[in-house]
Amino acid sequence: MLDREARERNQEVEELLESVLVDAYGDGEQLWALWQAFEDNLDLPVDAFVIGEPVSVVSFEFDGNERRGLEAKCRRDDGSEHVVSAGDVVFPDDSAGALHVAAYRRWLGLPPFAGAAEPRRAPKAGPKDLDPGGGNMELVVLSVRERAARCRLLHHGHEVTLRAAGLWGVVPGQIVTVTPRKQWRYGNHPYVSGQIESARIDVSSLGLKPLRLESFGEWDPAEEYWGEEDEPVPAWALPLIAGGRRPLFEMEQVLPGYDPEADWDPIIESNELSDAGDGAAARKIRMDLCQSDLRCIDAHAHLGNAVFDDSPEIALRHYEVGLRIGELSLDDAFDGVLSWGLIDNRPFLRCLHGYGLCLWRMDRRDEAAALFRRILWLNPADNQGIRFLAHRLASGESWQP
Repeated sequence: MLDREARERNQEVEELLESVLVDAYGDGEQLWALWQAFEDNLDLPVDAFVIGEPVSVVSFEFDGNERRGLEAKCRRDDGSEHVVSAGDVVFPDDSAGALHVAAYRRWLGLPPFAGAAEPRRAPKAGPKDLDPGGGNMELVVLSVRERAARCRLLHHGHEVTLRAAGLWGVVPGQIVTVTPRKQWRYGNHPYVSGQIESARIDVSSLGLKPLRLESFGEWDPAEEYWGEEDEPVPAWALPLIAGGRRPLFEMEQVLPGYDPEADWDPIIESNELSDAGDGAAARKIRMDLCQSDLRCIDAHAHLGNAVFDDSPEIALRHYEVGLRIGELSLDDAFDGVLSWGLIDNRPFLRCLHGYGLCLWRMDRRDEAAALFRRILWLNPADNQGIRFLAHRLASGESWQP
């Protein structure tokens, strides 16, 4: 699927380049034609990234110097401006800017979509962004501290820090509706204070790129262990066996800061801190992971685990955000297997498990039963022991720690 998408993107680049250069001859004329295409088709100024830093592209320029080529004038958050090669500007995927830069890079003989540094941080909100004309604003929560939350504006992604009462129950990935009272800047970072009117989970509105699913062939029930040969197949396994062979996948795991060469894993680090009694430091690492990339499902799972005993309602929200992010990769027709044995599936399965336990604990028994059946269908080997939970639930037992 990914190869097909890459071919389609490259085909778009070729078609754009061909249409732009159809009547242009020689490097000078072709550069003028490319510059004109940028001018005609991109609505400036526009947000972008250069070596991972957020900028606003003010203009594209070509002064006739073929050696310098097309250049982009960029403005930083502090108002300073600098000029870079247009080929070094990174726009969001599937945007007109990304397509035009790819065409220019192809003309230069460079890989059209290569060399794009991962954004290190999002653009900061400006005064106009934080002035809703007296109305409410919608913010996507990225991380939550004791008295403040790092957020981004829902509709254009600029970051802002929110100070408000009631943050204790808000989790990364939620959308909060805020009535603003005051805005200010400190250290060139924007802040807003106000009243949280509501909070909701609507992951499909966050504009997140779905996690990749890598194919690992097929799962075959005939190759699973269902008990000794002289014993009947357990009832919980019968529908899984009847489903026959199904495609097997591993879900991409996003883990910002993970460095296999340095043997450092932020999730393991946070767990070790938690085990040592430093829950605040563990929470900070997990919140930082969410702030770097909300698609770090394992951070949501472990944030939920940390509050499960004392605050199941909040744990439920952490787990739900994680599982909804994973579901962005699973369409309604998905019938595959996400085996626990493929380790990058584990964060998603952990969120499902925790969510099911919270549902049971909150006496939402029908929802919990349906979720346990779903987990078994996704991971028939049942490394998490879901079959035992499902049996206890079906027997009428109340949740117990």
